Amino acid sequence: MRYVYMLKRLRYSILLLTIIFTHFTDAAAQGTSKHKAKITGIVTDENHDPIELATVRIEKPVLVGTTTDLRGHYSISVDTQDSVTVIFSMIGYRTKKKTLRRPKGIIALNVTMLPSDVELEGVTVSEVRRQTTSTQKLDIKDQKLMPDASGGSVESYIATQAGVSSNNELSSQYNVRGGSFDENSVYINGIEVYRPMLISSGQQEGLSIINPDMVSDIGFSSGGFEAKYGDKMSSVLDITYKKVKKFEGSANLSMLGGGIYAGFGNKHFSMTQSVRYKTNRYLLGTLDTKGEYSPNFVDYQNYTSWSPNKRWTIDFIGNYSRNSYQFKPSDRTTTFGTLDDIKEFKVYFDGQEKDLFRTYFMTASITRKFTEHAFISLQGAAYNSKEQETYDIQGEYWLNNEGMDESIGVGTYKEHARNYLTTSVKSVTLNGQVRKKAHEIRWGALMKHELVKEKMKEWEMRDSAGYSLPHSDSQLRLIYNLSSNNELSSNRYELYAQDTWRMNNDKGMFTINYGLRYAYWDFNKESIVSPRLSVGFIPKKNENFTFRFATGLYYQAPFYKELKDTTMAANGNATVTLNSEIKSQRSIHFVLAGDYKFRMANRPFKFTTEIYYKILSNLNPYNVDNLKITYYGKNLSKGYATGIDMKLFGEFVPGSDSWLTLSIMKTEETLFGKKIPRPTDQRMNLSLYFTDYFPGTDKWKMSLKLSYAGGLPFGPPHTGRETQFFRTPAYRRADIGMSYRLLNNEEHDIRTGVASKLRNAWIGIDAFNLLNINNVNSYFWLTDVTNNQYAVPNYLTGRQINVRLLLEF
Repeated sequence: MRYVYMLKRLRYSILLLTIIFTHFTDAAAQGTSKHKAKITGIVTDENHDPIELATVRIEKPVLVGTTTDLRGHYSISVDTQDSVTVIFSMIGYRTKKKTLRRPKGIIALNVTMLPSDVELEGVTVSEVRRQTTSTQKLDIKDQKLMPDASGGSVESYIATQAGVSSNNELSSQYNVRGGSFDENSVYINGIEVYRPMLISSGQQEGLSIINPDMVSDIGFSSGGFEAKYGDKMSSVLDITYKKVKKFEGSANLSMLGGGIYAGFGNKHFSMTQSVRYKTNRYLLGTLDTKGEYSPNFVDYQNYTSWSPNKRWTIDFIGNYSRNSYQFKPSDRTTTFGTLDDIKEFKVYFDGQEKDLFRTYFMTASITRKFTEHAFISLQGAAYNSKEQETYDIQGEYWLNNEGMDESIGVGTYKEHARNYLTTSVKSVTLNGQVRKKAHEIRWGALMKHELVKEKMKEWEMRDSAGYSLPHSDSQLRLIYNLSSNNELSSNRYELYAQDTWRMNNDKGMFTINYGLRYAYWDFNKESIVSPRLSVGFIPKKNENFTFRFATGLYYQAPFYKELKDTTMAANGNATVTLNSEIKSQRSIHFVLAGDYKFRMANRPFKFTTEIYYKILSNLNPYNVDNLKITYYGKNLSKGYATGIDMKLFGEFVPGSDSWLTLSIMKTEETLFGKKIPRPTDQRMNLSLYFTDYFPGTDKWKMSLKLSYAGGLPFGPPHTGRETQFFRTPAYRRADIGMSYRLLNNEEHDIRTGVASKLRNAWIGIDAFNLLNINNVNSYFWLTDVTNNQYAVPNYLTGRQINVRLLLEF
């Protein structure tokens, strides 16, 4: 044993001497080398934007490395060798290697890095993106397999993000940090888009203008956004449609509708187009109100881009949508109350509802590039909508204690509406950008003309036990009667300028965005100035952390709905006039955020926390009934919104992204000297989107979406906000989807037959509202002759099964 030990000692000593000798030999060889090569270049992404902090290193013969600066530049010196391998790497991008044979002198080596995946233990996983501004970039690569009762909209994907909530699976509308639906701006290729204004329920809402098949990039900001975005108080959804360089396509079919998408292109030309059809008749069959539902929604979109050379680009987007909703109710039975006091509400109907919403949207632009990062663009856009909402529905109702024949209330009601609205918005925009060293300067000017015409007549009659409500001995009165005949023609002028400044120092990397926005509206003669600032910081001591702070003065410039001032006459009839004295609502944002990137079980994760406080003033109070927002038409209140948003994003399961969000929020306003919760005061919102593959296979994939949203304030209809001291039950919903991959031809392994034309084929089954929870959307209020009021809940959809097929070419 002693000799064995001595032999081991001798072997280790020889090995140590060999390593030392080799080290000094290599060092001497390098020291006597007289030939050096300098490699310089720029590292960019697929959009030709510079990638800062990318790692550039030499693989052989010794490890030498550097990082790119804020403009993507790098410079590295190496000894001349027979061959040198340069490695470029960055989180979220595919690692690239370049081998140079006998490099000498100064060599220019520019590299484009593509967003990609990394291989971990044979499983493909994605790195999480770093966010240094107030706008986060979202990836919708798996959105097509998400179980979604609204038919696969981008907005339903946004509703799963931190700070965002939605209480209606039939609608693509969402609330952000205590703001209303109207406080969210949506852009497609830099042009702000609009929604129909007469839609009052999720049943009427058709297809979203955003076509997910045509989307390449999604940017979303829930507060503190940049000056280039318009005057809304809550959020920005920035959509970029994709340009294709070869043929691609897809077709999908489900019990909720279907669609066909096709795109083709080359180096200079790209065209994508899509036709979609949607019907929620199948889902509406689970509502308490039975009858003949006939919703039919269809749209066509086209995006064409032509670049005859590197300097010029011409883009065109066209969209036409037709949303038709017809309904003949027959009967309704709703049970509600407590376990000790269950009530039953029965209605028998006569009449029908016919709604039609037609929308035309077109934009064209021409862009002149001066350099890779300097351009000027002229854009023209036109939006036109024709909306009509007509119904005559009569119902006879009975309100009983369940299981008992005695009626608590009995009566008749009739609802009538003839509402017509046309909207035309035309705009011209001039945008520009220039990059000077560490500064990226953007500016823009816009001129917009708006024309809105409305003719509205709606009323409701209530009769309880033979007495009309409200009861009068001298005359027959309606419980609600509203008329409007108005026209608005106005012009808006907007200017903005902003700078994004990136710099490195011994503390870390800073990204500073500051800008100023100006707008003028000739209807109310109001000028508004909106300064905005955001700062992002990546500390050099620990680059896994990212800190952000954003602040700014934001305005909600009034559109047609906010102008409507309702005046009540002595006989109970109400008329609408347009208030030319109204001013923009105002919000001052303070947002403090932090991200922490880490790996767990050798998988990437990111935990994000954002704390915010918004000072609200010049508020225009409003009531919400289902999706219908009715404004007071005056600046009457002030308030605040504050809360915290948290999000854990990562690969809970290898190869598949999931996330969990939790938001706690409170928003309140002071109206007529009284503090009351705002209609969007949702104290807590919890959301989970979880995806998983079956063990040992990538053919089976499961997607689970869970939502819990706290109750919202509500009160009797056609009354003031100060009476809304009730709260709806919490919105709770679970949707699950199972998808099976029939065909995987991502690598083009199949080269013959029909299957060679396909890239993927999926078949799936979804269970909507898996737990069959009765979620409340709004209330139908009953009043008897003794003035007792009963709030009968209008429940949303129940459990339903959906089958779908997806083919990708």
